[in-house]
Order: sequence, then structure tokens, then C-alpha cells
Amino acid sequence: MEYDPLILSRAQFAANISFHILFPTITIALGWVLLFFKLRYQATGDLAWMRAYFFWVKVFALSFALGVVSGVTMSFQFGTNWPGFMEKVGNIAGPLLAYEVLTAFFLEAVFLGIMLFGFRRVSNRLHTTATFLVAFGTTMSAVWILALNSWMQTPAGFEMRDGVAFPTDWFAIVWNPSFPYRLVHMLLASGLTVSFLVAGLSALRFVSGDRSDSMWKALRTGIGAAAILIPLQIFAGDQHGLNSLEHQPAKVAAMEANWETGPNKPLILFAWPEEAARENHFELGIPNGASLILGHSLDAVVPGLNEFEGNHPPVLPVFWGFRVMVGTGLLMLAVSWVTAWFLFRRRTLPQPIAYALVPMALSGWVATLAGWYTTEIGRQPWLVTGVLRTHEALGPVPGGHVALTLAAYLFLYAVLLVVYLGVLVHLARKAAHDGDTSPMPGVEDRVAAQPMAQEG
Repeated sequence: MEYDPLILSRAQFAANISFHILFPTITIALGWVLLFFKLRYQATGDLAWMRAYFFWVKVFALSFALGVVSGVTMSFQFGTNWPGFMEKVGNIAGPLLAYEVLTAFFLEAVFLGIMLFGFRRVSNRLHTTATFLVAFGTTMSAVWILALNSWMQTPAGFEMRDGVAFPTDWFAIVWNPSFPYRLVHMLLASGLTVSFLVAGLSALRFVSGDRSDSMWKALRTGIGAAAILIPLQIFAGDQHGLNSLEHQPAKVAAMEANWETGPNKPLILFAWPEEAARENHFELGIPNGASLILGHSLDAVVPGLNEFEGNHPPVLPVFWGFRVMVGTGLLMLAVSWVTAWFLFRRRTLPQPIAYALVPMALSGWVATLAGWYTTEIGRQPWLVTGVLRTHEALGPVPGGHVALTLAAYLFLYAVLLVVYLGVLVHLARKAAHDGDTSPMPGVEDRVAAQPMAQEG
């Protein structure tokens, strides 16, 4: 049996990145949520905020560990499966990855221990500072990784010498044309992922009978953040789409499943694109909708795939990936606003909405993966747009070996994902059982000592 090493190597890297991205998507924003909980505790002295902090810092630690481990296995594939990538653009990719380690990972590694285990051993101010630095480190990690990914999408600031890319302007490399849009889009995606995770697990505690103050505080934090962030994400996504239209028109054409370049193009809501026939089946669209969204005019010209024949991404996964992302985002908008109305105006949470929030805990993952697939598959057939085609970077590993390791990765990641979700459910149910009654010796002793210190 013949195994295609190109397809299998792409599938293996996709499996690794799909599993890995789930956890940084949580830790990037969850660090800032933890800082918010800590600052609210310091401002009010309300122990419920610290109970929320202690619950969610466990989720952060578990997510951080899985993100680090899966990131290491992914980086090894640059050498095993894709050596041509580093051979051709390693002068740019290598330093950017190193900057991520030096400025972000080291910062997280140094202060993570203080954040997780230092509350009873260091001053409150130092513990808060450690929480801030860990949150800042996770964000800086995203900055460098997205700088590299954006450069692969819209490369700038380099020159080719004997078939190898050399940097000429590091500012242009980092601030390449798509980087600001991609960074904002990803940071907002992380914020929404965490907002719905916090709201969903809090809703699970609610339906399990928990009515504690810490549960309500976490629930309101999650829903409030989601209700604010989702309109911002819709706007940022629109701007990112316009940037892609300018710099990656073939990707936008695939997202819209538009075959012929021209004005007055419909916004296709549903279709089944067939590349062999270069047409759409079962098409359902809104007249002039694509022209209006992409060009802000009914007669704006939308690029067509026939203009890029032989040099455009596979249409079906890009078309549907984009629609899954947008559809999930619209669902987030509806759920967050309806729930916010009940929580902040009616001061209640109806049981049906609580049950609906529980599966929405994973909605951020769905939207992030769909968006990531749209972005990465939409770059094909290029690994670095206009510089390096995907097949040119492939290593000499036989297809059978890649198939074996791919199967091992898929099995391991499936097990880890089930265990991870099981631990989250266990933590939520245990917190629902304990409510706000579990002792917190370090916190309670510190609160009790504060009036004595002031009197002294």
C-alpha cells in the first residue's frame, strides 16, 4: 500500500497544531482573567474573588502544561517532516521562535511557580505581580508566534540570496501587512474562548446546585466579557477580511466560493463547491452580499478562483471553515447578549439558559479551529506565500513512518483531550459541592491579620 508522505505530513502537522492551539487559546486570556479576580479581591476584600481565582488557576496550570508539551512535539516536526522550511527561511523563522522563548517562555517559567504556589509564601503584592507577568508572558508568546505566522502569509522585509531568505528589515518582518489584524483577531478569539469557558463551567456548577457567590462572580465575568468582546471580534474580523482581500485574494475567493471575478457578487450562505467542474451545487445566497461586505459597495469587484487556476487553495474546506467560524461567532453573540440581559437586568439565570451555556463552554475552540483551518489551508499551495511551496519543504521520511506516528499522535491526543475535559468537569462538580464553604487558610489568615496590622 502506497502512503503519500506529503498528505500524511500535512495531516500530522495539522493534528499537532489543532491539539496545541486549544491550550494557548485558553492561557493567553485566562491569565488576564486571573489578574482581574486578584485585583477585585484586593479592592474589595471579598473572599469569593479569591475562591474564583483558586478554581481557575488550576485550569490555567493544566492548560499551560498541555500547551507546552504539545508545542515541543510540534517544533520537532520542522526538522523531521519539513526540513526545507528551515533551510529556506530559517534565517527569519529561527530568530522569531527564539525571541518567543527568550522574552515570553522564560518569563512564564520564572513566575508561574510563584503564581501557582506562592500565595501563602510571598507578599500579596509580589503574588499579584507574578500573576501579571505570567499573563504578560503568554500574550508576548502569542505576539512572536503570530508574527512568524503572519510573515508566512504576507512576507516582507527580506531578500533572496541563492534561494535562501535573508532578513533586511526586522521591523517590516514583524509588522508585516497582515500581522496587526491577525494579532488582534487572535487575542480577541482567546478572550472569547475563555469567556465562554468560564461561563460554561460556571453554568455547570449552577445546574449542579451551586449558588455560591464565587460561582456568580465568575459567571458574570465570563458573560460580561463575552458580550463586550464579540462585537469587537466581528469588527476585527471584517477588517482582517479586507486585509486578506488586498494581500491574499485567492484565499478570499475560496472563502466565498466565487469562481468568476466581477461586481455584484452574492454572499453565498450555503453551497457545495466542486473544483473539478468549477461550480457550486445547491447554492443559496444573498444578492450583492459579497460585494457589499468585501468592498462596502453593491457593485464592488470580488476576485474569482478562475483567475488563480492551479494556484489557489482547496475550496471546500476553506469555504466551510469560514462559515463554521462565522456561524459560531453569531451564536456567541446571541447567547452572550441574551444571558447578559437576564444576569444584569433580571438578576437571575433561567435553567434552560444555564443548560445551553454548558456546551457553549467549548464554542471558542470550535470557532478558533475553524478560523485556523481557514487561514492555514487558505494559504495553500504555499508554505510561505510566493517564496516556498509546501511540497518543496517536505523531508525524506517515508510515508509509512509518517502514517505510524500520525496514528500514535491521534490516539494520544484523543486520550489527553478526554482526560482534560474530564478533569474540568470534575473540578466544576467538586466546586459545586463545596460551594463557598471550603477553608482557605492562607487567605483567611491574611484577611484576619489585616485589621490587626492596621491597628498596630
